[in-house]
Amino acid sequence: MRELTKRVVIVGGGAAGWLTAGILAAKHGKIGSGADVSITLIESPDVATIGVGEGTWPTMRETLSTMGVSESKFITACDVSFKQGSQFINWRNNCEGDNYFHPFSIPNRYYDMDLADLWNSTGRQTDFAYFAGSQALLCDEGLAPKQKITPEFAAVVNYGYHLDAGKFGEFLKQHCTQVLGVEYIQDHVISVDGERDTNIIAINTRVNGAIIGDFFIDCTGSNSLLIGGHYSVPLIAKDKVLFNDRALAVQVPRQIENQAIASCTRSTAQKYGWIWDIGLPTRQGIGYVYSSRYGTKEEIYTGLVDYISKSCGVESVDDLNIRELEFTPGVRSEFWVKNCVAVGMSSGFIEPLEASALAMVELAAKKIRDDFPYTASQMEPICRRYNESFHYKWDRVIDFLKLHYVLSDRRDSEYWLANTESVKECPRLEELLDKWKYRSPNKHDFPEVDEVFPAASYLYILSGTYFERYSDSHKNEKLRSAAMALVEENKAQAKKLLNGLPTNKELLESIAAVGLPKKQ
Repeated sequence: MRELTKRVVIVGGGAAGWLTAGILAAKHGKIGSGADVSITLIESPDVATIGVGEGTWPTMRETLSTMGVSESKFITACDVSFKQGSQFINWRNNCEGDNYFHPFSIPNRYYDMDLADLWNSTGRQTDFAYFAGSQALLCDEGLAPKQKITPEFAAVVNYGYHLDAGKFGEFLKQHCTQVLGVEYIQDHVISVDGERDTNIIAINTRVNGAIIGDFFIDCTGSNSLLIGGHYSVPLIAKDKVLFNDRALAVQVPRQIENQAIASCTRSTAQKYGWIWDIGLPTRQGIGYVYSSRYGTKEEIYTGLVDYISKSCGVESVDDLNIRELEFTPGVRSEFWVKNCVAVGMSSGFIEPLEASALAMVELAAKKIRDDFPYTASQMEPICRRYNESFHYKWDRVIDFLKLHYVLSDRRDSEYWLANTESVKECPRLEELLDKWKYRSPNKHDFPEVDEVFPAASYLYILSGTYFERYSDSHKNEKLRSAAMALVEENKAQAKKLLNGLPTNKELLESIAAVGLPKKQ
């Protein structure tokens, strides 16, 4: 490898490959403001995007804005709807009214007071998300997170997106090649030049021959051609912690022309897993994620069909293409080896809960962008720090996802019994749960500057199930008075938002017609 890193080669397209290309090119590419690095993406013509529907975090707004994307064009081109968080149904006890929210907005006054203490002083008469803010109510009403006059990427309340993954990859490809100067090669990779204990020199392709580079990024998904294939870095299975390894997924066309578009992802717990329900302008993306260890494909199919019938009003699924997806929950033992780093599913995948897949791509690409190895001598120390950082991040993703399961009181299947009993597989989470019996999560539990899930996210999931020490807090008149004041403040804010925000559907139709104002 030459001393200067001038040629970056990304192997694999899709959302992971093109997001990585765009994030790097916007800063370091020839049209960017940085080091005049050439960025080439190689994509096989035979690898199709799964495209069952994706959810993003609010971080995607900053990502796309930095890449120079028009939010209006993105929304129209990728069948986008607005996502303000997730609703969890039947996760606690599978009884009537069993649901709670994980909104994207931080609770009101979160940094000023112990909201769990205040909430418990009211006797927990409502779900914590309703007590601590307005966003759950906005989701109930199907409202958008901004007004028609709100500029692109700006927000009235925090939001991310639901989108068509296949269209998203194509949109990013067009933007990266036409605006950011990324070179695109559609070809089959047939071999890798370089020994397994040395740097990669080139990627050999069937038609275009050798594609020489200084730095290689593996975005080949679960195939993991470079990190897994060339360097033989093993995938460390996490199936003892999180059991799901299959999904049946389907796209259901909208049955009613003026049907409302949900403002959150709906995640409904089932006997052997859970069902995602993502509303897009033209369809609903629905999938049953499950563990093949506990449920059969026939049982899952029956559960999925029953859900579609009840939630979508579809009498028959005969005309729908229900696809079976398989995955191994796990992460690589190393993510960066020599001059090659894995991003996306080639680095690991756990399960779709809380939509962390695209967020981890963003985090990885931004870390590479911000700590770019300009020279060969920088490669090794940057590689070491990157691996340390992303082992920590993946461990925190696993902890947070496991939290949803271990708090459940469901005992209707061996699946749920095993999930609630396996917290010992997450020793850090087990330790924190012991702390949280007597206090709510705070910043000291999450010391990293760039935490994947902040303490506020844990508070939303923990609410209503865990805080043992607050059993007598309703007797504290000072707490109760402060809680009532917060309730009134949130009611006033909610009234303004309910009166001032359009529905999700109304805003999307307005964007399709006239777009959003540009940022000043």
